[in-house]
Amino acid sequence: VQLQASGGGLVQPGGSLRLSCGVSGITLESSTIAWFRQAPGKEREGVSMTSRLYGNPRYADSVKGRFAISRDNAKNTVYLQMNALEPEDTGVYYCSARKGSMHWSATLSAAQYDYWGQETQVTVSS
Repeated sequence: VQLQASGGGLVQPGGSLRLSCGVSGITLESSTIAWFRQAPGKEREGVSMTSRLYGNPRYADSVKGRFAISRDNAKNTVYLQMNALEPEDTGVYYCSARKGSMHWSATLSAAQYDYWGQETQVTVSS
């Protein structure tokens, strides 16, 4: 299983970025895919999750209304559209995957995911 994250960069506050996570080795339809981020000196934080197994996506409170996760099953790719970016969104972002499902309450817990992609840096600064 491989995950390839891309799309990070430097953006001004209020700007937008779209992250992509290309997935191979598993199918999106039978997996749970999540985005995590980690700021310097802080723990890794779950940002958003998508899975056909649950129906609805999940978002951390800090990004609700600003970020949107989506997936293209034909391309086996998951996207994270990030709008109204804030300096607090700065960090390295990772996509992760797990075959099957888990308890809903654990879907933004890094310990639940088996596969991780490389990081992509997001910097929000003027």
